[in-house]
Amino acid sequence: MRPTALITGAGSGIGRATALALAAKDWRLALLGRREDALRETAAASGLTQDDLLVLPTDVGDEAAVEAAFDVVGGYFGRLDLLFNNAGGAAAPLPIDELPLAQWNHVVSVNLTGAFLCARAAFRLMKAQDPRGGRIINNGSISAHTPRPNSAPYTATKHAITGLTKSLSLDGRAFNIACGQIDIGNAATNLTARMSAGAPQANGAVMVEPVMDVGHVADAVAYMASLPLDANVLTLTVMATNMPFVGRG
Repeated sequence: MRPTALITGAGSGIGRATALALAAKDWRLALLGRREDALRETAAASGLTQDDLLVLPTDVGDEAAVEAAFDVVGGYFGRLDLLFNNAGGAAAPLPIDELPLAQWNHVVSVNLTGAFLCARAAFRLMKAQDPRGGRIINNGSISAHTPRPNSAPYTATKHAITGLTKSLSLDGRAFNIACGQIDIGNAATNLTARMSAGAPQANGAVMVEPVMDVGHVADAVAYMASLPLDANVLTLTVMATNMPFVGRG
């Protein structure tokens, strides 16, 4: 049977690129995201038929919406082999003493609570299906290791994703559920377009940062997903080679 993947944040950027990479490798797809029009653009680009594709507009921070989406996936495809927890967002780059609580709560809701809700729903499906098991890949980010200036909400949630990944990896052992994390640095998407005008650095300078083709991220996720369940990439970093991360910038 062809494997099934559910991708959150599938309407653009890394989510869309990964959806297309998996479709090219004959995966069936469930596409989740907030904007139905963007999800349908991804669906059209995938080349998959209606039998092999679900478009499910979903706010991953909404418990009822997530549960409903996973119920549809389980009923439609009969199983779930991969969850790519990719949906994410960031607050405005403000000093923490100027950051509204609403922005903090929004980032936590999408980046952390959303990943938890989707992982919980995936565990339920993967434990119950026959054969049992599956894989979860969390989008961590370079910010799971090192912050940018004025990025407390995003950085805090991405550090938390690392803890979630390790917990899921441990708790999934008994059920043949593998969990890994991909940490991405400067993939060329709409979110990194601002870097062409310069990004603030830790020393107070502003510099144009190198970026890489988002297709390299999609290929890395597809590799992680291709492994048998007795092998797991726990953490993988893919980044623009010359971005300011390694060493002192």
